[in-house]
Amino acid sequence: MEITQTPPAFAGTPLPEAETASAITSDFDTFLRMLTVQMQNQDPLNPIESSDYAVQLATFSGVEQQVQTNDLLRNLASQMGASGLTDFASWVGKEVRAPSGIAFDGTPVPLTPTIASGATTAEIIVRDTSGNEVQRQPIDINAQSVDWAGVTADGYPLPAGTYQFATVSYNADGILSEDPISSYAEVTEVRTGPNGAELVLQGGVVIPAAAATALRPIPTD
Repeated sequence: MEITQTPPAFAGTPLPEAETASAITSDFDTFLRMLTVQMQNQDPLNPIESSDYAVQLATFSGVEQQVQTNDLLRNLASQMGASGLTDFASWVGKEVRAPSGIAFDGTPVPLTPTIASGATTAEIIVRDTSGNEVQRQPIDINAQSVDWAGVTADGYPLPAGTYQFATVSYNADGILSEDPISSYAEVTEVRTGPNGAELVLQGGVVIPAAAATALRPIPTD
């Protein structure tokens, strides 16, 4: 009599990937039932070696431990991220200074230029979010702060939006340096980003929390 070997359930047609992952991750009993079916359907003339069962058990155990380790690491990362946000929660409703894009809504924007040592002249360059220059404005080399009105040379207001600012310092030989301008903006939200805590500023500008160089209460009139 010819004996036909039934393919082992464990090594036969695999379950869909999502179902397999779910079974391995959450139900060790499922694996044991699959292993039992495999034993029941093995070829009695060519039984599976006990060492093979041991390998399967060890493999499943290793996968299960790795899944648990990954879950633990994700939980730790989430907890660390939440802890980091707590450190910056008190910043919401205050102003930070950072070299970032500045939201312009028609109200003059206070700027803090950085003028290079040895400069004889300086000016502010204004660019839009695409990096296109929209304005140049000469400034006093001794200026500690400048209010940018957001109007053209003809007196027309520039469109509302986010602008980038830089100070260009000159001497008799030409350009000494071009430095991004920092400005104060209100923090409206703190959130977790790919590289740590991020600050959402008024107008929707987002910066890394580490980019802030100063923090102050919102000035009152």
